[in-house]
Amino acid sequence: MLNTFDILETIRMIQDECLDIRTITMGISLLDCIDPDIDKACEKVYNKITTKAANLVSVGEQIEKEYGIPIVNKRISVTPIAMLAAACPNDNPVKFALALQRAADTCGVNFIGGYSALVQKGFSAGDLALIKSIPEALSVTTNICSSVNVGSSKSGINMDAVKLMGEVVLESAKITADRQCIGPAKLVVFCNAPEDNPFMAGAFHGPGEPDCVINVGVSGPGVVRAAIAKYPDASIDGIADVIKKTAFKVTRMGQLVGSRASKMLGVPFGIVDLSLAPTPAVGDSVAHILEGMGLEQCGTHGTTAALALLNDAVKKGGVMASSNVGGLSGAFIPVSEDQGMIDAALAGTLSLEKLEAMTAVCSVGLDMIVVPGDIPAETISAIIADEAAIGMVNNKTTAVRLIPAVGMQEGDMLEFGGLLGSGPVMPINRKSPAKFISRGGRIPAPMHSIKN
Repeated sequence: MLNTFDILETIRMIQDECLDIRTITMGISLLDCIDPDIDKACEKVYNKITTKAANLVSVGEQIEKEYGIPIVNKRISVTPIAMLAAACPNDNPVKFALALQRAADTCGVNFIGGYSALVQKGFSAGDLALIKSIPEALSVTTNICSSVNVGSSKSGINMDAVKLMGEVVLESAKITADRQCIGPAKLVVFCNAPEDNPFMAGAFHGPGEPDCVINVGVSGPGVVRAAIAKYPDASIDGIADVIKKTAFKVTRMGQLVGSRASKMLGVPFGIVDLSLAPTPAVGDSVAHILEGMGLEQCGTHGTTAALALLNDAVKKGGVMASSNVGGLSGAFIPVSEDQGMIDAALAGTLSLEKLEAMTAVCSVGLDMIVVPGDIPAETISAIIADEAAIGMVNNKTTAVRLIPAVGMQEGDMLEFGGLLGSGPVMPINRKSPAKFISRGGRIPAPMHSIKN
């Protein structure tokens, strides 16, 4: 039962503390669109997406008006396109990207995710062609996002794919250098990628998912920061309790929106992803939450411990508020999308090495990090390998979204605008990992993968 206090509290969270529903994402299976004629397959893809998602944007807008809750993005995720490309091996998979862009334009959504391949144990039909086409696909489209899963705790890490992805990331930056190197900002390299993630750029509709489903991604770093600020002298376990209670309230809003959207669209409600996803807006920063716990600046000693506390408390509080929690669920640390992270990077307090340590205890991984444009492809591959190893060994999702800033050096700023924000070019270790990366093969799965 809602009371007046609950209603007023929610209004304050929305108006003053940047609370929003970051996304409602419709997952659509394209397995029934597979056709050896790529033109027919693309037409099937367009028709299915525009039929299933015809009312997605209008329903989202109606819910915003009905409940007064901002829904920042309306998105679509689809079956990994490599599965469709396998049926037409002699054709350019970019045709699928163009069909997805046409569907995005028709439906009016912000992004479509799923120009993806799952290659954690090796390449199957369609995978290599799709991966090699990613730079072109991201260059000729504006609303398409791509992801590649190169490792898992069950399968190990496909180092041939890791090597290839370093080259793809660098080429994607070069081919979009005239647009602030936007290509790799829409590309994520995963280990242990979840099949129900509503957040871009890593969203895809896994082959084990229903034909069509609605997933919701909530946010609210500003709400958590404001809650902590009310208890300046609380103990660590007291802070954890405050975060849990706040995460519960935020996630209940996601549950409400997801249930309503499911009913209005006539499709099943999947999951709430209860991640704390920051934006460049003032007061909407995960880094500022950590600083609110008592750190002078994010990146200093103690940051990893504070982030572990935050991530755990968010999960524990949110899981009780929704019938189904999934996706990534935790705290995101994208540098360019978080003003506190940007400030810490500019001050030199936050380094790439510290960010890597932080990814061991939070959601996703090295996200929206700008690096010098002259970075070698094998160094990008090595960063991907390091992050995948953390995910594989710790049985968690990790990812890399690096943006090589072509023509820029350390200390320069790359400006994206909008939710992607801006990022300083961060220094990297210049010693070469080329020999290690060139070996290829597969890093075996850890012992704890043998569970059967």
